[in-house]
Amino acid sequence: MAEQWYSLSGEEVAAVLNADAARGLTDREAKERAARFGPNQLARAPRVPLWRLFLDQFSDFMVLVLLAATVISGFLGEYADAVTIMIIVLVNAVLGCVQEFRAERSMEALKELTAPEARVIRNRMEGRIPAAELVPGDIVLLETGDRVPADLRLVQTVNLEVEESALTGESAPVKKHTAVIPGPVTPGDARNMAFLGTVITRGRGRGLVVATGMATEMGRIAGLIQEAGTEETPLQRRLAQLGKGLVAFCLAVCALVVVIGIYRGEPAYQMFLAGVSLAVAAIPEGLPAIVTVALAIGVQRMIRRQAIIRKLPAVETLGCATVICSDKTGTLTKNEMTVRRALIGGHEAEIGGEGYDPKGEIASTLSCQSFEYQIFFRIAALCNNAVLTRGETPIGGLFRGLVPRRVKTWDINGDPTEGALLVMAAKAGFWREELERREQRMAEFPFDAERKRMTVVYRQADGKLHAYVKGAPDVVLELCSHCLRNGRVVPLTARERAEILKQNAALAGRALRVLALAWRELPGGSGEVDEDRVEQSLIFAGLAGMIDPPRPSALAAVQRCRRAGIRVVMITGDHRLTAAAVAGELGILGRGENILGGAELDAMNDDELCRAAGDVPVYARVSPRHKLRIVRALKQGGQVVAMTGDGVNDAPAVKEADIGIAMGITGTDVTREASAMVLADDNFATIVAAVEEGRGIYDNIRKFIRYLLSCNVGEVLVMLLAVLAGLPLPLLPIQILWMNLVTDGLPAMALGVDPADRDIMFRRPRHPQESVFAHGLAWRILGSGAVIGLGTLLVFAWGLYGGSGNLTLARTMAFNTLVFSQLFFVFTCRSEKHTILEVGLFSNRHLLLAAGLSAVLQMAVNYIPRLQTVFHTAPLTGLQWSIIAGVALAPPLAGTLLKQLQLRVKEKISYLKV
Repeated sequence: MAEQWYSLSGEEVAAVLNADAARGLTDREAKERAARFGPNQLARAPRVPLWRLFLDQFSDFMVLVLLAATVISGFLGEYADAVTIMIIVLVNAVLGCVQEFRAERSMEALKELTAPEARVIRNRMEGRIPAAELVPGDIVLLETGDRVPADLRLVQTVNLEVEESALTGESAPVKKHTAVIPGPVTPGDARNMAFLGTVITRGRGRGLVVATGMATEMGRIAGLIQEAGTEETPLQRRLAQLGKGLVAFCLAVCALVVVIGIYRGEPAYQMFLAGVSLAVAAIPEGLPAIVTVALAIGVQRMIRRQAIIRKLPAVETLGCATVICSDKTGTLTKNEMTVRRALIGGHEAEIGGEGYDPKGEIASTLSCQSFEYQIFFRIAALCNNAVLTRGETPIGGLFRGLVPRRVKTWDINGDPTEGALLVMAAKAGFWREELERREQRMAEFPFDAERKRMTVVYRQADGKLHAYVKGAPDVVLELCSHCLRNGRVVPLTARERAEILKQNAALAGRALRVLALAWRELPGGSGEVDEDRVEQSLIFAGLAGMIDPPRPSALAAVQRCRRAGIRVVMITGDHRLTAAAVAGELGILGRGENILGGAELDAMNDDELCRAAGDVPVYARVSPRHKLRIVRALKQGGQVVAMTGDGVNDAPAVKEADIGIAMGITGTDVTREASAMVLADDNFATIVAAVEEGRGIYDNIRKFIRYLLSCNVGEVLVMLLAVLAGLPLPLLPIQILWMNLVTDGLPAMALGVDPADRDIMFRRPRHPQESVFAHGLAWRILGSGAVIGLGTLLVFAWGLYGGSGNLTLARTMAFNTLVFSQLFFVFTCRSEKHTILEVGLFSNRHLLLAAGLSAVLQMAVNYIPRLQTVFHTAPLTGLQWSIIAGVALAPPLAGTLLKQLQLRVKEKISYLKV
C-alpha cells in the first residue's frame, strides 16, 4: 500500500484528511473533494461513440453488395435510382443506429440504477448516497452483507469480520479491529483497514474513506475485475440461430429469382439489383435489434413499476415463473412494526399508539415503578441499534396560508423490529440517549439468522456489567435459568417455562411477531467478555408482541398470481402461528394446507422435501440455509422459481433461483449482486407487476416475429411466383427497398410499446423451453404471408391484363397493395387471441402514428411528380384504389369476423355445458 494509513490512529487519519470522525463532511466539502479526486469508480471501457455505431450499420454483407450495385447504377447513368437507393440505405442506417444507441443507453442506465450505495454520515446526519459519490474523508457505516465501497481506515468495529477473497484470494473472513499497526504490512495483514470490493460477513463498524476509485488497492489491480459483457437472453440466441437459417433460405430464393429472370431474358443488371434488393428486404436483419429494443423498452417500463432488472435473461424468465417464494416481513407486509402487547413479570400490558410516533398509553396492572417494568423497557431501549428520527422544515412566510405545514413525522433508521422496541421504550419514558449517559456499551454480539438473538454488554455507573439480550422466544428461553417475580429473581421452573411458551403461542396466534427479552449481571472482574460466557444463566424479563400489517396491495397481488397459474409460497423466520395468521389473511394458506417448520425441514431428506414442496404454501421458523433447500426442491419438481431475499445469508438461495429477487431498501449489497432483479420498494405487488411485464415483452416479441416474417414471406412469394409464371417483375428494386423502409421500420418499432392483453395474467405460465413459434405461430406466418403475396400478385395480374395493360400502372398497383396489406396487417398482429375491436384501435397511439406516417410517405411517392419519376409510379383511379383497398383489407376483416364467430361459438358451448 502506497499510504500507510494502518500505522496512524483514527484521530491522526482524520487530521490528515481534514475530516471530523463524528459529524462527517458537509455537502460543500464533499463537492470540493469530488472535483479534486474525481468519482469513486474503477476505469471503465470507453463507450462506443455514435459515429462508430452508424458506420457499423454498413458492415452487413448484403448492404455492402447493395452499395456496390448502387455505384454501378451511377456508372450506367441511372443517377436518380442510385441517389434514391443511397438515401434509403442511409435512412435505414440511421434507424438501425438509433435502435442500437437506445438499447445501449438503456443498458447503461440500468447499470446506474443497480450501482451500489453507501451509508454515510454527512452534515451530522446519517443517509445513503451512490458509492460513486464517496470522497476521501467521508465516514462510511458498515453492516453485515455490505460490500465495502472504498478503501477505509476503520475507526469503530463491533465483531467486524470481512471476506477479502476478491483482493487477497483468501476465502476465510478476517477479524478487524481499530488498533494501530506498526511497520509495513500487506493488505491481507492490515486488520484495521477495509478495502473496496470486500464483503462484511459479520458485525458492524465505521471507517474513514482514505482512497477512492483507481487510487484504491482494488484500483491498482483493476485487471482482476473485468467489466461484464452484455448478456444475451436464450430467446436472443435462438433468434440469432434462426436468423442464420433465414438468411441462407432467402439468399437461395433470391438467387433462384435472379437466375430464372435472366433465363427468361430480363436484363442481367436489373435482375441482379432486384435480387439484392429483395434479399435486403426479405432478410430480417432488423429482428435482433428490434428484440433488443423491445427488451430495453420493457426494462424501462419495469423500472417505472419499481422493478430494476440486473440480468437481461430475467425478463424472459419472468413470463415462465410458476412459483414465487416470498419473505413475509416488508414484502408481503408493510415493514412498519408496532408493539401491541407485552408480557412483563407475568402481567400483560397493552401498548397504544400507531407507527413510529413515540406517543401511546401503556395499560398494565404492573406498577411503572416496579423493577420488572424498569428492566424490561431498559432492555428494549439499550439492546438496540435503531435510531428514532423526526422530520423538520415547516413551510412558512408568504406561502403559509397557501401550502399546508409539513408534518414532522417520526421514522426510524435501522431494523424495523428494533425500531418498534425503541418506540415502545420511548412511550414508557425510556430513551436510549438518556440511559447511555449513565451506562456505557462495552460489547455487542450481533443478531444473525443462525443465532436468532442479539446481546449487548453495558457498564453501569457503579462499574458493574449488565448483559441485555433479545431474540426468538424459544432460543432465549433455553438460555434462561431465572425469571422475575414481585421484584425478586427466582428460578425458572418447568411449569413457568410451559406457561411462557403458551403465552408466546397465544400472542403469535394473533399474528404478532414475538421477541423475548432477558438480562443478567456479569460477575465482577469478568475481564474480556465472549458470547458463550455472557449468554448463559439469563434472567427472563418478558415478551414483546408486535404486528406488521399486510400490505393492501399484496392481497390483490396474491389473487392475481392465483389467476395467472402462479403459486405463492411464504417463507419466514417467524413463529408458525404468526405465519399462519398472515398467510391466511393474504389468501396464501387455505384450509387443510400444511405449514412446514425449520425443525421438520431438517428431519426431511431431499427426496421427501421435493415431494412435499409441491403442496406446502408456508414455511415458518426457517433459516436462510433452509431457503436454498426449498428452492432446489421446487426446481427439482419442475417449477420455475422466483425467490426473494435481503440478508447476506439469502444470497445462495437468490442466486440458485431461476429469478433471484433482492430487496432494494432492506437488501444487502451481496444479495443484490446475486440477484437478477431488485425491488426498489420491497413490495410483493411489484414482483407480480414484473411478471406481467415479462409476459407482455415476450408477447410483443412474438408480434414482431409474426409481422416481420409474414411480410417477408409475402414479398418473396410475389417475386418468386411472378418469375415462375412468366410475368414481368411486379416490383422494381427501388420499390422493394422503399417498401422495406416504410413497413419494417416505424410500424415494427411501435409494436414494442404495445400494451399487453388485458387477460395476460389469466393465462398459465409458458414452458421455458417452448419454441417461439409454438401455438401455431409458424403456420400463421406462412398463411398470412401467402395471402399477402397471392393478393398482391392477383392485383398485379389484373392491372397488367384486365386493366389498361400498362406495366408501370400494374407495378404501382402491386407496390401499393403490398405496402398497404402490411400496414393493415400490423394491427392484426397486436394480439394472437383477440380481435382489433377487443384490443382497441386507439390503445396504441404510437402504432397509429407510425402506420399513418408510413401511409403518407407511400402516398407521396404516388402523387409527387419528382418522386413518381424516381420510384416509377403512376397516379391511380378510384376503381384501382378500391381494388387495392379491398385486397389489403380483406384478410384482417375476414380474420376479425372469424375470431368473433369462434368466440360466440365458445360462449354458446359454455352456456350449454352449464
